[in-house]
Amino acid sequence: MPDCMEQLTTLDDWLAHCERLHPKTIDMGLERVRAVAQRMGLAFACPVITVAGTNGKGSTCAMLEAVLLQAGYRTGVYTSPHLVHFEERCRVRGDIVNATDLIACFARVERARVQNGDEISLSYFEFTTLAILQLLADAPLDVVILEVGLGGRLDAVNILDADCAVITSIDLDHMELLGNNRESIGREKAGIMRAGKPVVVSDPVPPQSILDHAAEVDADLWRLGHDFNFSGDKQQWGWAGRGRRYAGLAYPALRGANQLVNAAGVLAALTALRDRLPVTAQAVRVGLSMVELPGRFQIIPGQPTLVLDVAHNPHSVAALTANLDAMGYYPCTHAVFGAMADKDLAPMLARIAPLIDQWYFTDLPTPRAASAEDLRARWQALKLRPDAGASAYKSPGEALQAAVKAADPADRIAVFGSFYTVGGILKDGVPRLLAPHLAA
Repeated sequence: MPDCMEQLTTLDDWLAHCERLHPKTIDMGLERVRAVAQRMGLAFACPVITVAGTNGKGSTCAMLEAVLLQAGYRTGVYTSPHLVHFEERCRVRGDIVNATDLIACFARVERARVQNGDEISLSYFEFTTLAILQLLADAPLDVVILEVGLGGRLDAVNILDADCAVITSIDLDHMELLGNNRESIGREKAGIMRAGKPVVVSDPVPPQSILDHAAEVDADLWRLGHDFNFSGDKQQWGWAGRGRRYAGLAYPALRGANQLVNAAGVLAALTALRDRLPVTAQAVRVGLSMVELPGRFQIIPGQPTLVLDVAHNPHSVAALTANLDAMGYYPCTHAVFGAMADKDLAPMLARIAPLIDQWYFTDLPTPRAASAEDLRARWQALKLRPDAGASAYKSPGEALQAAVKAADPADRIAVFGSFYTVGGILKDGVPRLLAPHLAA
């Protein structure tokens, strides 16, 4: 047993240990993580659903989980990143796992990583992924749902063979690692497909590289607009595909027009797996009506209206803009925004600029983030709306407090950008931040 393990007693100790192990924060490749997984004997006896894509992954995983729980299945889910607490990354039977169970799995990864003097270096994401996969493998589960962290082909979750792959919308993000166009990014996402197994593509206009790869590996392609479709009016929607049809469905509890595309992909995946995981129409109805996911066009009740959204690339910011526009008239819209330094900022700001009257840029607690002052300077250089005010703050909480102080009760505040931005607000406690202003 490695000497350091005696000092690692809390989950924070283990996470700090993981951050120190590897020279690179992100190191694409499966050789090291697969070697440690083999030492651990990591394997699943139940179906595995793997979800990749630029946007919509978290929503897709949450909807799959909600329906399968309603159908009576024991579910395990792995998503990333988290908003406030690391434990949020793993849910078993609908509940977030506890730190004690995770600590035991971290220790098992460390013992497998260092054996007989042969040490394998793992990145933070690789190490933590193996720990969570071990926890899920130990739990008696009927189905495991895995969200790809970045890309697909070389992501750590891809050491497991998906019984069904889901590929959500594809957009330009993480271009320094995945390529600078949708075709190259799509090719990386397509790496989660397996021969003869279903792959659901819910992007309405998928890159050709995804379709080509499905043909190359002889995957069972389920394509939106070809193998399944959806339609709806203001009250309800319906879905049809490959011998199954759902009519008169209530809209998913997750807000936003884009969620119907994600829900359509979820129903395609469940239909593709119906021989192994049959679900009733009632489970679909109730599951979609009850699904929850913080930070995805999440509206906090009260005055001013508060919207939280982890939109942090051009496609997701376009969806946020459309959703904000559909909310109706507000005298003034304030925006709290923080983002990583490598984000394609100009198209994001250009898309949402017409709706934002006051900007509150924020620092974030990670070296990868752009500073608030840098974001403000880049915004001003774009000269999109000279009439819109812009200020800079040290934390999302400080930025939100300033926005609340400036806002009238009839206004709204949109908090968006990195998970650190929204997570910073949720961590500080939204009611506590709003309370002083509301009392006044």
